[in-house]
Amino acid sequence: MTTSAAQRASRAPDLFDALRTSHDAQRALCSALLSSSTSIADRADVFFRLKIELEAHAAAEERYLYVPILMDDAGLSSARHALAEHHEIEELLEDLSVRQKQGAAWVRLAKELDREVRHHLGEEEQKFFKVAGRILSEATKRELAESYTLEMVRMKKALST
Repeated sequence: MTTSAAQRASRAPDLFDALRTSHDAQRALCSALLSSSTSIADRADVFFRLKIELEAHAAAEERYLYVPILMDDAGLSSARHALAEHHEIEELLEDLSVRQKQGAAWVRLAKELDREVRHHLGEEEQKFFKVAGRILSEATKRELAESYTLEMVRMKKALST
């Protein structure tokens, strides 16, 4: 069961709310990247914004979600799996970071990135968040949300320069 926007708005934001905000941005940027109406010039801009969002999110999420979960035996397997998927996404981003964002091979890799990102986000929201939700206290989730959000801002700034 997913948390609705109304339910999230009626309580203090927690780490999962902050993560879902980035997940929604990632999905929107993936859609924009693969849109047939996106010009080649716009594709480069969308890819740059997607890459920054994915890299900042991965760093902040690993630090403020995965590390605490790795410290609990019940979270080891899930966190390791999620880390492996982050690595796969990182490799796809590297392969897509070429000067020319066109051609069948580039589009094929972009579609693979889209599939991998959507798979990872869905799995995380449906499975990993449940595991993490049982491990982390409500207070810890709120504290981690603040740290995650600050790290996202810092990482986006660092990656944009």
